[in-house]
Amino acid sequence: MAKTSKKNKPLREKLVEAASYNLEEALDILFEHKSEKFTESVDVSINLGVDPSKSDQNVRGASNLPHGTGRSYKVAVFAEGEEAKSALEAGADKVGMEDLADEMKSGQIDYDVIVATPDTMKVVSPLGQILGPKGLMPNPKSETVTKDVSGAVKNAKAGQVRFKSDKQGIVHCRIGQITQSKEEIKNNL
Repeated sequence: MAKTSKKNKPLREKLVEAASYNLEEALDILFEHKSEKFTESVDVSINLGVDPSKSDQNVRGASNLPHGTGRSYKVAVFAEGEEAKSALEAGADKVGMEDLADEMKSGQIDYDVIVATPDTMKVVSPLGQILGPKGLMPNPKSETVTKDVSGAVKNAKAGQVRFKSDKQGIVHCRIGQITQSKEEIKNNL
């Protein structure tokens, strides 16, 4: 077993292995032992008790948190014409077509969310090998391939979280940062 550092020893003594804590107790422990060196994110893992080998029991979706995740997101949009204008008005950081695709092919991917319109997928599809492993490839299931680009950009900027069940049927999701209040984190959950 690894040696416990001086800083983590009080936390280790306070926590009981394999115990369950209600939300209030868990948040109290979390806020009592927060790091002063960086802003920690607050994540939640929920065991749904579903069988992930059955396709009808897979859980996947997106949700808008009432108080956001406490983080700012950079959004790129593949669009042209009126859709490009509406994306810029909604707050997109970069809007383009071929120029944006060339930028991404050269390895300059400094975005957290990429949104595309259905008719621009002919430009986005060849980027699948680059964007796919990073989890940035636009997808209709995650609502990043849509005709309503302004709505998708606003949701992404507001801190919309995407979730899906893993191989054990557990959903993992970020619900905020330690700088937010306990009440905001509770509302986000």
